[in-house]
Amino acid sequence: MVTAEEDAHASAVLSKARAENFPVAPRFLPREWRDDLMAVYGFARLVDDIGDSDLTFGAEHAVALGLAPEQAGDPLAMLDAFESDLHRVFEGTAGGAGPTGRTGPTGRTGPTGRTGSAAAAREPGHPLLRALVPTVRRRGLTPEPFLALVEANRQDQKVRRYATWGELLAYCELSANPVGHLVLAITGTSTPERVRRSDAVCTGLQIVEHLQDVAEDLARDRIYLPAEDMDRFRVSESDLAAPTANASVRALVAFEADRALGLLDEGTPLVRSVHGRLRLLLAGFTGGGRAAAGALRAARYDVLAGAPKAGAASVLRESWASLRGEG
Repeated sequence: MVTAEEDAHASAVLSKARAENFPVAPRFLPREWRDDLMAVYGFARLVDDIGDSDLTFGAEHAVALGLAPEQAGDPLAMLDAFESDLHRVFEGTAGGAGPTGRTGPTGRTGPTGRTGSAAAAREPGHPLLRALVPTVRRRGLTPEPFLALVEANRQDQKVRRYATWGELLAYCELSANPVGHLVLAITGTSTPERVRRSDAVCTGLQIVEHLQDVAEDLARDRIYLPAEDMDRFRVSESDLAAPTANASVRALVAFEADRALGLLDEGTPLVRSVHGRLRLLLAGFTGGGRAAAGALRAARYDVLAGAPKAGAASVLRESWASLRGEG
């Protein structure tokens, strides 16, 4: 049973859904879809907050994962404990999980190396992971997308710069694309072509978010602008630390924003490949990304003075354009 205190800690994570560039689980969706999408969002948001050391009630989250309170400030220890707790979500399910010998995207079996025969199945310790169990069972979800998201945040602790566009895209394969795979799985609409289009949308959304958060990421000693592009536009790290963007930084951000829009365009046929309320949801994803790119343009690509955000009217307008097949 979830205590009131645990529920408050989980709510602090889930409350961040309102700040996303796209609607996470809008009310026009069926209730079961909303519940399952929010369960997946709760997982993704929590693992990102662990990776960013941005947890409200961090000590309580650490204890829920079986760690000492002071370990909340150690992202790698938290991620390892989180991955162990994630394996418990899949114990006893038809899909199997890490404890039955399946591995994640990097070949890891989890920090404990447990197997199904080594320990009896037990429920996860963290309330957001316990909330994920019904979704995994109802939708027959597999552990791979979840493990990829954990690995992306583990990579954030070790890789602070990306030399090429290709390296950044490989990171997005871990940090963004699995979310689209889960949305398609939850809605029962996954096909190879839809997954390909979804990957383009999710990567485009991730690139736009990186552009919005250049200053915030730099404060964490991370840069998601490829070094080869920074060299091309003659942008130095000291330029990114300035209070406002100079002409070179603006030109670089505009270049990367155009790349992100190209990915969103590539993924837009995904919207027209589905029907009903799912079509509205996916239009919201692509429309949210385009509106966020529009906010960058409206700010004249000065992402250092503050993170440009799109208004609701802009998101609605761009979502409608996606529904009509524009863009």
